[in-house]
Amino acid sequence: MSETTSEPVPKAGADDFPEPESAVSRAVPRGTAIQAAPAPVRRRELTFRAVATAMVVAAIVGGSYPYVVLKIGYGPNISVVSAFFGYLALSAIALFTGIRGTRWENNLVQTAGTAAGEAGFMCVVLAAMDMLNARPELGFSVHLSALQIFGWLSVAGLLGVLLAVPLRRHYIDDENLPFADGTAAGETMMVLDLDKTQARARVRALGWGLFASALAAFFRDFHWKATLAGKARQLLPFIPSEISLGAHGGALRMGTEVSLLSFGSGLLVGLRVTLSMGLGMVIAWVIAPPLLTTRHIVADQTYALVLRWVMWPATGLMVAGGLTALVLKWKLIVRSFTSLKAGEIVAAGEEFPLRYVAIGAVVLTTALCVVQHYSLDFPVWLTLVSLVLSVALLLVGTRVLGETNWAPISALANLMQAVFAALAPGSMRINMIGSGMSGTVAAHGEHLMQDFKAGKIVGANNRHLTLVQLMAVPVGSAAVAIVYPALRDRYGFGGQGGLASPISVKWAGFAELLNRGFDQLPRGCFSAMLVALVLGVLLTVLEPRWRKYVPSPTGVGLGMLIPGYSIMPMVLGGIAGYVWAKSAPRSEQAYSTPLASGFIAGEALLVLVFSILAVLGLRA
Repeated sequence: MSETTSEPVPKAGADDFPEPESAVSRAVPRGTAIQAAPAPVRRRELTFRAVATAMVVAAIVGGSYPYVVLKIGYGPNISVVSAFFGYLALSAIALFTGIRGTRWENNLVQTAGTAAGEAGFMCVVLAAMDMLNARPELGFSVHLSALQIFGWLSVAGLLGVLLAVPLRRHYIDDENLPFADGTAAGETMMVLDLDKTQARARVRALGWGLFASALAAFFRDFHWKATLAGKARQLLPFIPSEISLGAHGGALRMGTEVSLLSFGSGLLVGLRVTLSMGLGMVIAWVIAPPLLTTRHIVADQTYALVLRWVMWPATGLMVAGGLTALVLKWKLIVRSFTSLKAGEIVAAGEEFPLRYVAIGAVVLTTALCVVQHYSLDFPVWLTLVSLVLSVALLLVGTRVLGETNWAPISALANLMQAVFAALAPGSMRINMIGSGMSGTVAAHGEHLMQDFKAGKIVGANNRHLTLVQLMAVPVGSAAVAIVYPALRDRYGFGGQGGLASPISVKWAGFAELLNRGFDQLPRGCFSAMLVALVLGVLLTVLEPRWRKYVPSPTGVGLGMLIPGYSIMPMVLGGIAGYVWAKSAPRSEQAYSTPLASGFIAGEALLVLVFSILAVLGLRA
């Protein structure tokens, strides 16, 4: 997807969405002048309460983020959400200690949340593997235990953090790239620290969003009502899970669900992308099903059967859009490699020591070779090759993210899939593990730079920031290792009530395509994919100049892969956000982001509780 700068920001680990400068204006109301303030010499930063709070927030984010990503197809801006959570937690602690939390402590909390969010986002590759596992005819079998997931994500994530440390001075100080999510998080923390009235109002908006979303999800997913009798059951309100539209709406999962999480996501994403997703929904789940059944291409109008066909043009559209966006930014890519100078990659003052970076990188590289060889049956030489390629991906992804606020994780992962298909033809195991590892390393490295940007605004100690990230990555990975299997077992993928995980569908589908060849695709979908590839290139080329009138290729592709139940409330959220911005722009700029963040976090946290209860044998 393209990356010009005119619409709201939905992510911190998000995949494929453009991230414009309005990220800052949505996080901080217009007219609020925030400057990067130098921190005093003696400041409360790396305190016990800051580290403890950071790890708790990391566990919460790492545990809740997989559901959000698997449900709506991307990761909303978790940096700002983590900053609000940090402010709440530190303020609660201050009630007992009498010592108010500082913006530097809060910065460590949001940094930990961002690191854990990246670990949570990488559950998409785990879901892609399970989608391939569900099809035994492909001959793919990778079943990871919780311990394997933890070890894999932790080692790769820690390595990504260390590899990014030497690049901070170049990207943040010398080139001063925008990194809009990091700027939004930094300025939000400055507002929370300096403007008490506005801070309380925005935190209240987050709190109301949390409460309303959790309450709606509770009564929507509450299964104990069947065990209650008489008046007690009658007193409980009933909220339907889904409302179907059309004769085949139930089978196609077409209609709308009652979900403030999806509605809040629409508020953050904005009108253009949500309408693009709505267009994809209409194409895939209104127009395509009767055409496919009339031509006897699919046997019946059901979600699973139709998805097996429409996933190919959707994948073509998203891959073409993502790769074309990279090609259009070839100058950024060239600068990624030509602008680095030896003098710019040094550590000084409050930086994390480079000797620790070097030692840690060697140790973690060895650990990754061991983990992937003995646990995942992945050749050592391919691990070393993929790490070299990961550095190149990190350089490219960091510059693209810094200048456009678009994290091209899946586009770069698709490139890695093609590389591994050439290095190990016919092995989907090598393809999935290699691309997943490379994506994890690059994603953590890219988003550490967002935290460095926020840290510069609040005047943080970069050594402390790096230490907290190194602590948060294993915490987030452990949360994913526990929560992801619970979500998979409780909800499943696709089908009635399952998680859509469109990025995983694309990841798995691309691996299948590279392995089986075009001639093995379902009848007619190859032609549709070719058309989608051309459209993806065309729309991406037209976007910079005609952005207001051209749909987002990634948005359309996601809309074709996500059930209409989840798309409809997102479209409504995008429309509501647009109307709110037009009618009351100042309040929208001040409260839209915290309210939407609450909507997202409330349902995600409640689902996390339900999933853990299900694992323990207590059905909620």
